Amino acid sequence: MSFWAGAMAFTVDDLRQLTDLTVSAWRSAADRDWSVPAGSLTWTCADTAGHTVDTVLAPAIFLASRRVDDYPSYGISTPGPDAAPAVLIEALQTAARILVAVVADASPDVRAVIWRRPRVEVRGPADFLPRAGLELILHAYDVCQGLGVPFTPPHDLCARLREHTRDWPMWASPGWSPPTDDPAAWTDLLRASGRSGL
Repeated sequence: MSFWAGAMAFTVDDLRQLTDLTVSAWRSAADRDWSVPAGSLTWTCADTAGHTVDTVLAPAIFLASRRVDDYPSYGISTPGPDAAPAVLIEALQTAARILVAVVADASPDVRAVIWRRPRVEVRGPADFLPRAGLELILHAYDVCQGLGVPFTPPHDLCARLREHTRDWPMWASPGWSPPTDDPAAWTDLLRASGRSGL
């Protein structure tokens, strides 16, 4: 269910599908060396996977807090980069389930801080799904690049994620650029986020 108005909303089903794709790809490489760099990042695959869990869980904490002035000053501890790949994978699945549950519990008129830069901004529940989804899709790719496993999310999912986040401020971050109307939505997301693409 999406509270975001528009046919191109990134939904609970999209987040679930993206999580399943990530879990499947990471699980296929669980026996590989996760201490190697994650794609073009300086972080290791393990560091990046741990960060990915954080970026999926954090929006759930933000929304559940109902704070409209700042992020909450507490969080939930995630396994960290020293955890085994199987633990990181389980933590990602758990974080996604928590976010889905928190979004489902919130009425459409609930607001909470979704980001603080370049200024504090509040949004409704449906925007917390793509907030996690964008981080998940990009870092899933980074980890898969480092581990040498394919990761190509479906076109429709990528298109909804791109359209839902098109006006968001991260696209103006250093090294990033606004998405275009490239028919290849996944390639466009990679390019816009400063990654080399496919």
